[in-house]
Amino acid sequence: MNFHLFNKVFACAALSAFSLGALAADYTIDPSHTYPAFEADHLGGVSKWRGKINKTSGTLSFDKAAKTGKVEVTMDMKSIDFGFAKMNEHAVGADIFDTDMYPTATFVSDKFVFKGDKLKSINGKLTLKGVTKPVTLKVNEMLCKEHPFAKREVCGADAEAVINRGDFGVDYGLAMGFKPQVKLLISIEAIKNPS
Repeated sequence: MNFHLFNKVFACAALSAFSLGALAADYTIDPSHTYPAFEADHLGGVSKWRGKINKTSGTLSFDKAAKTGKVEVTMDMKSIDFGFAKMNEHAVGADIFDTDMYPTATFVSDKFVFKGDKLKSINGKLTLKGVTKPVTLKVNEMLCKEHPFAKREVCGADAEAVINRGDFGVDYGLAMGFKPQVKLLISIEAIKNPS
């Protein structure tokens, strides 16, 4: 191969690799638009308790071209909110989430699964009440666009999963016939970090 031609080919390949790498971006979770929610059984099918976590933080790294991503979300379990003060007080106590001992829950993933150009799932690990288990979030929607107020890119996603709370040691009521399945409903927004 001609030396000058080789240099041109090498330079183009390097530029392409750099361009693809530059597509990866880092984002910070927007706590005012990120509220992990849940549905849990009450009395073995009599009704459902629904609630959310009011305080979250974390980071997202996302490269749509390479179809890769990482996410870390920390949830302040003391901020759990059922919309009923007495239940909130019970939930943070020692026999349910024991937030004095385990003040946060985390979800961490570095495996984003795509089907074509669509993000379909995020495989990660949930740590709740000191127990870590694999959890796969099914992604219903994900969109990145310019935020009209921040004038920076924002990425948002809606995802869900079902866990067995007993696997995490959250076993209050199970002996009385409460169902252990809890549906997690995750809506997240993250703002691109300044360059």
